[in-house]
Amino acid sequence: MLLHATSLPGPGPQGRIGAAAHHFLDWLAAGGFTVWQLLPLGPVHGDGSPYQALSSHAGEPALVSAAVAAEEGLGPPADDAVTVDGEWAEEALARFEAEAPETLRAARAAFERAARGWLEDWALFAALREAHGGAPWWEWPAPLRDREPRALRAARRAHARALARHRHVQFVFERQWQALRAAARARGILLFGDLPLFVALDSADVWAHRALFALDAEGRPTRVAGVPPDYFSETGQLWGNPLYEWEAHERERFRWWVERLRTQLARFDLVRIDHFRGLEACWEIPAGARTAMEGRWVPAPGARLLERLRRAFGGLPLVAEDLGVITPEVEALRERFGLPGMRVLQFAFGGDAANPHLPHNHVPHAVVYTGTHDNDTTVGWHATLDAGARAHLEAYLGGAAGEMPWPLVRMALASVARLAVIPMQDALGLGSEARMNRPGRTEGNWRWRFQWEQVPPDLAARLRGLLGLYGRLA
Repeated sequence: MLLHATSLPGPGPQGRIGAAAHHFLDWLAAGGFTVWQLLPLGPVHGDGSPYQALSSHAGEPALVSAAVAAEEGLGPPADDAVTVDGEWAEEALARFEAEAPETLRAARAAFERAARGWLEDWALFAALREAHGGAPWWEWPAPLRDREPRALRAARRAHARALARHRHVQFVFERQWQALRAAARARGILLFGDLPLFVALDSADVWAHRALFALDAEGRPTRVAGVPPDYFSETGQLWGNPLYEWEAHERERFRWWVERLRTQLARFDLVRIDHFRGLEACWEIPAGARTAMEGRWVPAPGARLLERLRRAFGGLPLVAEDLGVITPEVEALRERFGLPGMRVLQFAFGGDAANPHLPHNHVPHAVVYTGTHDNDTTVGWHATLDAGARAHLEAYLGGAAGEMPWPLVRMALASVARLAVIPMQDALGLGSEARMNRPGRTEGNWRWRFQWEQVPPDLAARLRGLLGLYGRLA
């Protein structure tokens, strides 16, 4: 099941990783599901996109359950309608310092030791960003922008309380996340995460590791990432993420990448590499370009990076998001490291019989989706199909398509692909109003949530019956 944590039900403006998340695990187990896929968990900018996070390592504070924190003595009395912000964090820190038992103090100290490679940079970055009214780091005074040691020492003294507050929030997030992961394991459910290939320019990662990115002397990108024209956009997608200085990464033996993946594997059992094809060659767009059409393909050292990661972790529990412009070289890279690719049924119809997304072309070593977080819901997709694609779909099904999304759900579950993923919107049979993201748009995304009132009482049993029918029950 694909559902981001922000889409969980409950009070407040978004979902939390508290009681509602644990209840969702119970519902997944009742339905026979053994994998829960989520989107990236990092702190988001104002647009809410989890793919433009302020940190590759830190967790989004707004996902913290204030109610669970209160129960554990890690926050003031509150329910999940309370947003975990600076005011909450200050009171939580004060209570912890005054009242926390030694067991919790030891647990926080252990977390801070384990996370020291990224936690201090994140805490200082977050505190300075607050102190500068949310301005991006390249607009800070030059000594802070350029991380001059004297300026950083002074900033740590001046903002010591804010640093402690941000460290405490990350401890609370990690404690709640690991409790959720333990609950998932107890129910036989794996957590499936998502790692964006690129990171946001306004992030602790870029500020703390400027030499690893294509930036000018003032910290602005010289080249940015995107993709050429594709299914989602006639002019391509101009993401704006800074590109990597791959030679610098290779000189440090990809240490930044190793630590980045280490954090993800501490939270997830399986991780999708978003935009995997960028490890073979990425679409490089000059900074200041008006559209992504001005870009070009530039080779990347994906094989050397993946080999380093394989040596570091003894294996690669990764899935390659291999959608878009995929060349034989990209396929060879994916296959060399034994990574499953993706098949999306919404991309299957309207072409010819060789389309790799058609079920008869699926392979076992793959992950099949009805649609992804970037697609419309299956009901919405079906409503807007052109005549040719609709005729192809009906011919493939052997007649009228029937009530969507169930024909596509059955098609995904019947696939030979080892893992089938159903978005929660499709399980609920929702239309375009429940779409999570519209690529190329910067507003109105990432807001969808479900409520338990939308879930039919017999839905878990119906889904479990289909999983059993197609041999997908554990």
